[in-house]
Amino acid sequence: MKATATDMLQFGGAEKDERPVGRSIKRGLFGRCPACGNGRLFRSFVKSVDACAACGERMDHHRADDFPPYIVVTIVGHLVLGGYMMTDLILPLTTWQHLAFWGPVTLASAIALMQPVKGAVIGLQWALKMHGFGGHADEPEDGLPPRDPSA
Repeated sequence: MKATATDMLQFGGAEKDERPVGRSIKRGLFGRCPACGNGRLFRSFVKSVDACAACGERMDHHRADDFPPYIVVTIVGHLVLGGYMMTDLILPLTTWQHLAFWGPVTLASAIALMQPVKGAVIGLQWALKMHGFGGHADEPEDGLPPRDPSA
């Protein structure tokens, strides 16, 4: 039997549900269900739906927590700081003028990025089968060592 260019090599047997990370993050970024790409991911600004209306995939057990705001602060902080420094080199403004310009830019860009970044994090968690998306309980794999009573 000869292998052709269209054959794909897989180790560990065929997996029944393929979850490409890039596609899942992209679907989440656009506010779509990472599983099917058709259903909506959010019912309000950053509140995710309980389950996808198109495919029925549960979304209520995701745990994005503080990771999306951390990513947004990192992105916006770098862009605004770089923009502030370039503006200050070209156009010398007073502190109040910079504040009047960069304050609203910072606020608007942080609000605009929050939902797409949270969707991308939910898509990442779905693709990696984290926090209940893989069908297993969200528990530590190993327990703590027994406590030493003499300590």
